[in-house]
Amino acid sequence: MRTIYTSDAPGAIGPYSQGVVVNNMFYSSGQIPLTATGELIQGTVEEQTHQVFKNLQAVLKGAGASLETVVKATVFIKDMNDFPLINDVYGEYFDKHKPARSCVEVARLPKDVLVEIEVIALVKE
Repeated sequence: MRTIYTSDAPGAIGPYSQGVVVNNMFYSSGQIPLTATGELIQGTVEEQTHQVFKNLQAVLKGAGASLETVVKATVFIKDMNDFPLINDVYGEYFDKHKPARSCVEVARLPKDVLVEIEVIALVKE
């Protein structure tokens, strides 16, 4: 088991890691719209979703994976009415490659953000 840490994504804000590689699979922690320096993006749900994907790309790269090797994504959203907006941004990152996905509305997310995404990916190395 290998713990992933990259300074290109926000550090863990609790007793967990950015992600873990087991054998050839990477399991990310949920990414919220914090910058790598820990600044919270409080803009629109689209702006928050773009920041989440920047973070996912960084931790995936740190693990030796990429968006193209994601096999499963789980999307947590504060308001299901935002689903079409989040889905449009999601589709910009998963255009040709379309991993399995679950999307659930939750009562509350860390730091009261609008979206959080976690992924499972195949490690290329």
